[in-house]
Amino acid sequence: MSVINQSRTTVRSGVELDIDRFGPHFGAQVSGIDIASASDDQVRAIRAALVEFKVLVFRGQQLEDAEHIEFANRLGDLTTGHPVHDSGTDVPEQMYSLDSADNGFADVWHTDVTFMERPPLGSILRPVVLPPTGGDTNWADAELAYLSLSEPVRGLIDQLTAVHDGNREFGYYLKHKRGGKGNTWDGREVTELTPVRHPVVRVHPETGRRAIFVNPGFTSHIEGVSDAESRGILDLLYAHLTKPEHIVRHRWQLGDLVLWDNRNTLHYANRDYVDFDGGQRRIMHRVTLRGDIPVGLTA
Repeated sequence: MSVINQSRTTVRSGVELDIDRFGPHFGAQVSGIDIASASDDQVRAIRAALVEFKVLVFRGQQLEDAEHIEFANRLGDLTTGHPVHDSGTDVPEQMYSLDSADNGFADVWHTDVTFMERPPLGSILRPVVLPPTGGDTNWADAELAYLSLSEPVRGLIDQLTAVHDGNREFGYYLKHKRGGKGNTWDGREVTELTPVRHPVVRVHPETGRRAIFVNPGFTSHIEGVSDAESRGILDLLYAHLTKPEHIVRHRWQLGDLVLWDNRNTLHYANRDYVDFDGGQRRIMHRVTLRGDIPVGLTA
């Protein structure tokens, strides 16, 4: 990921951070902080910077799972690692292990866990095993994408509601691999993945800014329109969200830690390190911060 501007920036918490912006609108690398020993003021500044820049990269953070979880707990309340996926007994219950050897690729544009009523506020990801090359992650800014739509299209989608369904990705796994007994999410055991309704345009609870809140990974359709209209609207929004000017890309190194705001971004993990002989292995560990129920303009 290219660094194009370096500045010492004071975020809303009042604490200065060394910020290298990735572009004019979102994404930044934060330097000079040891996550494992960060002060309370620094953690508050990181939390404020997350809202401001949407994607934050920290280099040189040699964290174990316990330190990863401890830092996340200082930023907010943790969810379980995933509503249904079992990452194994050697991974803490708050953590989700994405292992390419176990089909953990994430190579479709998505926003984490939007198939639940209360999707995560944010995600915190670090690499455990990396291929020699490839496996970059891309993020799309859904607020910027909303603003760059024409006014008539914004007016159309402002009033729409979409259905998000986790069954396409995790339904078979929940039923046949876990016997219908998933993990605890928002205080209850997940035994089925009931589709949920979210506004197509979400209002950020901290800034009041609007973002497109649909994604190819989990959005099944838009309510109140025909199937053809739903496909047409979603195809338009997906193509617009993933325009190059809405995207930043990160090339991973061991020791990286990346935070992102799950309320106004999508992401995609490149699968280019996999070849016909199985390729190289990539293992990432992720924790998520408890979020709220998405609210639209008509709430």
